[in-house]
Amino acid sequence: MLDRSIGEFSRFIVIALGTTIFGFSTGHWWLALCSGLTVYLFWLLWQQNQFDRWLSNGRRGPAPTSFGVWGDISDDFYRMQRRHRKEKQKLHSMLRRVQDSTSALREGIVALEDEGNLAWWNPAAGQMLRLQTDDAGQPLVNFVRDPRFVEHIYQRMSGRRGGSQEPITLPAPGDDSRILQMEVTRFGQDEALVIVRDVTRLHNLEQMRRDFVANVSHELRTPLTVIAGYLETLQLSGQAPRNWERPLGQMSEQTVRMTSLVNDLLLLARLETSERDSGRDKVSVRELMERVAGEARSLSGKRHDISVHFDEDCTITGDAGELHSAFANLAFNAVKYSPDGGPIELRWQVDAAGGHFSVKDSGIGIDSLHIPRLTERFYRVDAGRSRESGGTGLGLAIVKHVLLRHSANMSVTSVPGRGSTFTLNFPSQKLTAVSSA
Repeated sequence: MLDRSIGEFSRFIVIALGTTIFGFSTGHWWLALCSGLTVYLFWLLWQQNQFDRWLSNGRRGPAPTSFGVWGDISDDFYRMQRRHRKEKQKLHSMLRRVQDSTSALREGIVALEDEGNLAWWNPAAGQMLRLQTDDAGQPLVNFVRDPRFVEHIYQRMSGRRGGSQEPITLPAPGDDSRILQMEVTRFGQDEALVIVRDVTRLHNLEQMRRDFVANVSHELRTPLTVIAGYLETLQLSGQAPRNWERPLGQMSEQTVRMTSLVNDLLLLARLETSERDSGRDKVSVRELMERVAGEARSLSGKRHDISVHFDEDCTITGDAGELHSAFANLAFNAVKYSPDGGPIELRWQVDAAGGHFSVKDSGIGIDSLHIPRLTERFYRVDAGRSRESGGTGLGLAIVKHVLLRHSANMSVTSVPGRGSTFTLNFPSQKLTAVSSA
């Protein structure tokens, strides 16, 4: 840039000196100087006009050629134009490769811009969502009108915190027999990608499993009731032979255990099939914890020191029965797996993140290897000890489903030999302070 300025200034000096010398020879040096500078200024303005017209026409064709500073500027623009054209061709080539590769995917991919408007989609997404070419530029929620998805995509596009981060599962637009899973990932300022998967087969298999478990469990209740009734009659009649007492007692214990297992399976089936977040009860945490503590003391038979602690009393909006089941399962597990005389602490704490119900025991502890699988059905850290305590292996699975229905989650900290702490974390929007209720 400095070289160009010096070169142009040199031209100016040469023109000024030349016209002045010529003017002295004619006796009108000032007129010759003004004329030369006027021509020089006109020439600069003409080059600027040519360059401006080239820019106004969309820089079509090569830049206007000349000499001097405007010639240098034109050459620079021409080189920039060639470089830009090559980069543009490279980007187009990359875009074509991306589009060709995504076209081969079975998952649907939808690119959104401008707060949820359709920018591009691959053929799989077009087929699953029934999108046409002229739908570009319209909001995706015009085609996927499920209220859960509308709330989910607005929450993700706006960047608001809270709400579920999990993919949304819903029927396909215009075809309720197909089930789609849609996951929204935001990037940039207003852009997002929506991944669409057809999970109809998995959904049907899961529905078959739930129906099978629910139906079998329901059918087992009647024969179990009959067996338990006859066993109780035989035990209380006093007419059974003495050598039958031990077999009858064992049969009664196993019948009770089987009944408990069936009841837990039916509860799980109900939690899975009923609508999420349907409870609107205002459940007092203090009353619920005192009730659960009383039941835990009855189960313990004064073999443990069970204490209850509060930071502040709140109400949780949800289903009272489900919340009691979740709280009680943790407390009963602490009783079952803590040694006699061991302390068990039930605590409620509130902070900026929400409310936290924790149960701290003095049991055998859990190795970190097992913690991620604790909520799986029938998963047992110590199978023999669990059977001796009468557990069904479904308690924490029930807790997990209750928490899902209340937008909550569970965390576990444990050290083998030093006990465990199970914490249920409820979001602040589910809580109401008793003083302001």
